[in-house]
Amino acid sequence: MTPSRVLLAALAAAAFALAGVVQAQYGRVITAEAAAAGEQTISGTVVPFREVTLTAQIGGRVTLVAGAEGDFFDRDEVLVAISDERLIAQRQQALAELRSAEAAMREAQMQYGREVASPRARDIGQMPGMGIPSMFDQLVTRPMGAMAGMGDPTVERQADLYSRYIGIDQAASRWQQARSRLEEVDSAIRDTRSVTPFSGLIMHKHVEEGDTVQPGHPLVTFGHVEFLRVEADIPARLVGRLRVGDMVRVTLDVGKTEVDARVAQIFPIADPQRHTVTVKFDLPRGVPGGPGMYADVHIPGTEATPGVVRIPLSAIVPGGALPRVAVVEPDGTTRVRMVRLGSVQGDMVTVLSGLEAGERLLDSPDANIRSGERIEPGASPRSTGPRFR
Repeated sequence: MTPSRVLLAALAAAAFALAGVVQAQYGRVITAEAAAAGEQTISGTVVPFREVTLTAQIGGRVTLVAGAEGDFFDRDEVLVAISDERLIAQRQQALAELRSAEAAMREAQMQYGREVASPRARDIGQMPGMGIPSMFDQLVTRPMGAMAGMGDPTVERQADLYSRYIGIDQAASRWQQARSRLEEVDSAIRDTRSVTPFSGLIMHKHVEEGDTVQPGHPLVTFGHVEFLRVEADIPARLVGRLRVGDMVRVTLDVGKTEVDARVAQIFPIADPQRHTVTVKFDLPRGVPGGPGMYADVHIPGTEATPGVVRIPLSAIVPGGALPRVAVVEPDGTTRVRMVRLGSVQGDMVTVLSGLEAGERLLDSPDANIRSGERIEPGASPRSTGPRFR
């Protein structure tokens, strides 16, 4: 190979290497957009979609706690059981009273039927005397007494029927009382078992097996965590910026994950002491973390602020004493420019001066980038504005 060809090959290799170095300095082209005025960051807490605290309905000794914190249960499974020996004995007593009342009611019905078929007023055996004197009393004495106004067999018969009917009514009332008592005891026995109102997991246990509880004592806190929410106390002056169904940015404490959350509920009454309104935001399904974790809710502003833009932190040129960005000029060359930064929210930073809305700049530029370098014309810009759905 001649010396000239060797020189040309070396120059070509150097050019390819230089092109690779220059290309490595360029990231994607993004567009700076105006920051919203008055955007606020409010602290919130991740909470379950639904949460209940099961309490004791009767007093007694805890005989069963079905699981520990984090254990999952389907709907209508028993979580906590309280001793029911005393109630079982009361149920046996109520059953005995019910059977006795049923027997008394059947006896009263039979006596009423007997009075209808064979009136007691006409029974010879119920009259004074015996034999012929009793028949004489029935055939002669009583009719003559009725004619003389000294008694009325018809009235006596109606009184006997009414008395038997009252006996049936009283027996039925005693049966109803016994039945109600049995239902009351059965309800108390059911109250010794605390069951899951929906599918979820135990978030906190308040008792252990062997503890003695009284009515109203908390047993377990149970939550539905397949879907999560963020609950935040928003200052009353900012609540007007939110509507149910709006999407806002939420930064979770786990890995600083930033997601879009939907405004699910805005409480109608503000706290009279702190002057805040509780707002709940629905998180996307499958987000990292769990209930009780910290989250930042970014309340959007109402309008754009002139001269203030927001860009990703990755657009800042690494290194150097002052923050810089690589602005892409209309002719495709770069211009390294110093900027003054403001507040940082998640992976975004506010630029107070040195950059205007609509200007293009490089995302993730190399630390060695210089002004005047040309970027590839095929780089596609992307927006840096709020990433709401």
